[in-house]
Amino acid sequence: MVSLEEAVIARFKTHGEHYEVLVDADLALDFKRNVEIDFSQVLAAENIFKDSKKGEKASEEHMQEIFGTSDLIEIARKIIKKGEIQFTTEQRKKTLEGKRKMIVTTIAQNSINPQTGTPHPLRRIERALEETKFKVEIMKTVEEQIPKAVKSIRHLLPLRFETHVVAAKIPGQYASKSHTAIKGFGEIKKDEWQNDGALIVVIELPAGIVEEFSNKLNSLTKGEVEIKIIKKD
Repeated sequence: MVSLEEAVIARFKTHGEHYEVLVDADLALDFKRNVEIDFSQVLAAENIFKDSKKGEKASEEHMQEIFGTSDLIEIARKIIKKGEIQFTTEQRKKTLEGKRKMIVTTIAQNSINPQTGTPHPLRRIERALEETKFKVEIMKTVEEQIPKAVKSIRHLLPLRFETHVVAAKIPGQYASKSHTAIKGFGEIKKDEWQNDGALIVVIELPAGIVEEFSNKLNSLTKGEVEIKIIKKD
């Protein structure tokens, strides 16, 4: 649940009255877009306000008349769905910066430079977006904005999006710890424990994080892991 300090206001005006709830900005935006979320994490407080800045709560009698229910959660859902998310200047800046970083990271992790076969550095992608004056939209998800971001920088950066299927053989003494780390990288296609305790894992990874995956396993196994790319898509 978002803290009161980090919450933003969702406001809905109807019948000449304002109704407000304090919400997590990202989750509230997802809810408005019909993204499946845990609604219990959206609200910073289970209160309906007439003016949240002054702490003035809305009249329960009026809410019953207007919304047809006294259930605060149901009313909050209607306010968020039908109303507007209000950002302060600082909140808007923070949200936009967060989305921009996620866009850059997503492009870097899922693509490679076809000329070198390696990912573009994050800063290179950032500079390309700056040069093309790509504008991040606060009301759209990162996923929705990736295609437009990629299109805007393709003339500056060669990009190829692909996935790799990677096989790794990990010695027994490092297998358990490595298996836990591997789960955080992508979809495990196969894991097979050998008689000597070694672990063989086949995993599908975005091309841009194969090097990171390799570095992580080499660190965990002190360089004793065997890694092989068995398929590129």
